[in-house]
Amino acid sequence: RLLPPLGPHLAALAAEIGSPTGYVSSAVLPELAEATRARLAADGVPAEEIAVTGGALDGIERLLAANLRPGDAVAVEDPGWANLLDLVAALGLRPIGVPVDDDGPTEPGVRSALAAGARALIVTSRAQNPTGAAVSAERAEALRALLAGRSDLLLIEDDHAAELAHVPLHPLAGVTPTWAFVRSVSKPYGPDLRLAVLTGDEATVARVAGRARVGAGWVSTVLQRLVLALWRDPATADLVRRAAESYDRRRDGLREALAARGVAAYGRTGINLWVPVADETVVVTTLRDAGWSVAPGTLNRIAAGPGVRITVSSLDEADLAPLADAVARALRPVASAGFTA
Repeated sequence: RLLPPLGPHLAALAAEIGSPTGYVSSAVLPELAEATRARLAADGVPAEEIAVTGGALDGIERLLAANLRPGDAVAVEDPGWANLLDLVAALGLRPIGVPVDDDGPTEPGVRSALAAGARALIVTSRAQNPTGAAVSAERAEALRALLAGRSDLLLIEDDHAAELAHVPLHPLAGVTPTWAFVRSVSKPYGPDLRLAVLTGDEATVARVAGRARVGAGWVSTVLQRLVLALWRDPATADLVRRAAESYDRRRDGLREALAARGVAAYGRTGINLWVPVADETVVVTTLRDAGWSVAPGTLNRIAAGPGVRITVSSLDEADLAPLADAVARALRPVASAGFTA
């Protein structure tokens, strides 16, 4: 409901797109690369080298495949993004869970993962899925000191929320010789655009671009032009800003409603809340029977304790109090009286 309409921008492209693009000239559009550098530089991310991938997960897959081999260890947030955990398994890599708090991956957790032989570290900059964590200035400083100069480590930052995250970005980009920063357009502008921009050190970006050339080839320049048009449109920027405010209002409102009922929940950014529970199955099924759908945390965790993920994107503000009531009841179910004749 809050995604920007694509129709007007597609109509405008149809009138001005020009001659068809062929194999020789298809790559990253110079205009998109220039706009990407400006947008990332405004957030403190050095962005000389630019590649475009078919979404954030596509970019992360290309980075891991180009730099690691089956059996290598990858440090991932725990709890973390379920799709990323699936990708790590599909590539034959070994995940090492790094605990997460409101400020991002913990320093002791990262230190432990490095000691265990992690060859790559994947950090979600903001709106971490499922906990809503965002790397704070203090945490970024501590991690930069820990990671400085680690030539044996691939550092990947995933800024999937991008413009939807109303907290400052505190990047780690450039602290290691081998690094990449990925920003998707899916959350602010629409998942069907299938596009993310990627920057990093020269060799890492060249590996991603080179591997793409012998596979998919490139991300459609039609999609690149469409994203550029959305970036340049003040009305779209205003819509994304209002969408971010709406998500923040509903997420914070649900977290506060849960707290008022004695239920701890985490989620200071993004569209999700993480609620620790004793038994995921009981909570998920109890809420299902009450008409609410939440995700079991087992999909998101390695060694972290059980929990459920509640996504606020489809909730109206009028839903927040009834849902908080239902969650509180699910966490404190009434004991069954048993069967009677």
